[in-house]
Amino acid sequence: MAPLFISDERSIAVSLERLWNVFSDPLAMPKVCAGFFDAIELEGDGGPGTISILKFNPAIKQGSYKTRLVARDDATHFIKSEVLHVPLGRAGKMKSQSTEMKFEAAGVSSCVAKLKLDYELEEGGPLSPEKEKIVLDGYFGMIKRIEDYLIAHPTEYV
Repeated sequence: MAPLFISDERSIAVSLERLWNVFSDPLAMPKVCAGFFDAIELEGDGGPGTISILKFNPAIKQGSYKTRLVARDDATHFIKSEVLHVPLGRAGKMKSQSTEMKFEAAGVSSCVAKLKLDYELEEGGPLSPEKEKIVLDGYFGMIKRIEDYLIAHPTEYV
């Protein structure tokens, strides 16, 4: 069966430049997502093929989130990653999962985050609307933490 996908977009109340600067520095994630991720390990030079292992705060979830960077385009603010491992969550077990994130300016101090997630469930079929919401809220929850951090620290990642 071909992978299915879900997508959504959300407005972010920080500039495209500042948000992209965070996504350009994977080592920043434990700092800007404190309480969600406790640590990160990188295997590679930061370019395509680099593996990131983000360790969840145990109060959020046990284990780690492991991805491989597939593509990155600084000119168009685009990142594509293949999810190699994520602990079983409320959305169920995925056989495969990849994410595409694109950020677009929406003003001097705001932008839009667009997410597309291709997936295939272990048991086949599509995610229910409730499980789609769980997955999207997880990704956009991470971005919301970054947004909140940047608002609270206006001189960082400029």
